[in-house]
Amino acid sequence: MTSPIADLPVATARRMKGVFFDIDDTFTSAGKILPVAFNALWNLSTSGLLVVPVTGRPAGWCDHIARMWPVDGVVGENGAFYFWYDTGEHRLKRRFLDSTEVRESKRRRLDRLQEEILDSVPGAALASDQAYREADLAIDYCEDVAPLDSTAVETICSIFKRHGAECKVSSIHVNGWFGDYNKLAMISIFLRERLGLDLDSARENFVFCGDSPNDEPLFEAFPFSVGVKNVLRFAENMRRLPPYITTGEGGEGFAELAHHLLTFRKP
Repeated sequence: MTSPIADLPVATARRMKGVFFDIDDTFTSAGKILPVAFNALWNLSTSGLLVVPVTGRPAGWCDHIARMWPVDGVVGENGAFYFWYDTGEHRLKRRFLDSTEVRESKRRRLDRLQEEILDSVPGAALASDQAYREADLAIDYCEDVAPLDSTAVETICSIFKRHGAECKVSSIHVNGWFGDYNKLAMISIFLRERLGLDLDSARENFVFCGDSPNDEPLFEAFPFSVGVKNVLRFAENMRRLPPYITTGEGGEGFAELAHHLLTFRKP
């Protein structure tokens, strides 16, 4: 059962220490960052809340995000790494799960998968941001190509899985990678290494905000998770919806979440 974000208890909002959030179709709207969403991000940051995007987007984008956005770090490529900008040393720092050598080996395997997928699924294409990726393979099924049907998406997933790769479907891409990691595991590492917090004891002090089935493990992990309204499009394909839903979609929903958190945090 889901409830409007306005039903989030005041006491709960006041004990929150931060917000983890997806980017595509959660923070963005139709591929753009609306002023209301970016202002909301600044408001969360300046209020003292930790703010960390958690995305399938590539290392190249995450370099920019960590440097230029008002965030405390960014988890990218579905948990392959986190980046943060060290304001004391005035430089970007990167924490990959795998070594450079391991990433290079896995890239060669993914390159072979890329050929098989594109040959097997007409209309699929490499994601436009693939050149900036360090650890995964992103197949575009509706961002810059004509939308593919569910059968095509399932075929892409089946090829990844047949070769022993992990696979996640976002609102725009099918992402595949080799390795036992995910967004939640890297959030746990981030909390431990950057804040000295244990995920199990800290999960009730953080909100996660997302929009699609690949966010489901995070909806399950964070008891006060929030979905922007467009997550309801996937309701039939999800085992667990977030307990709270915004009335707005995408970036407007993200701004709505920020507004309620900041309003409720006022004494």
